[in-house]
Amino acid sequence: MTKPTANPLETLFQEGLDTRREVLGAEYVDGSLAKANDFMMAFQHITTEWCWGYAWNRPGLERKTRSMLNLAMLTALNRPAEIRLHVKGALNNGVTAEEIKEVLLHATVYCGIPAGLDAFKVANQVLEEEGAFKKDEA
Repeated sequence: MTKPTANPLETLFQEGLDTRREVLGAEYVDGSLAKANDFMMAFQHITTEWCWGYAWNRPGLERKTRSMLNLAMLTALNRPAEIRLHVKGALNNGVTAEEIKEVLLHATVYCGIPAGLDAFKVANQVLEEEGAFKKDEA
């Protein structure tokens, strides 16, 4: 008798869910899942499986590097709501306020002042809320 194999998507979802909770915080992730109706649950599955299960768990880049890349790409896309979320995730992954500043400065040069300004405003607010600035940086 053969042992049933695990569904690869279920495995990817669970691995992604674990990573997503570690980076973004269980309260945020579980809240998003709890609020999802059947329609939105399809999006929760794809983002958890592909983004968090596949991309974030690949070998080759540390989470800290992935967080910095996310901040740069989200600046390029001018997605302040996602930048807010991923600044918190970056802090959880060991990215410092100084490193976040450098990523955003670099992205501003390539993406333009309006996108950079939005990213800086949102990141600054999150970093203040999270107490990430040293007293002499404020």
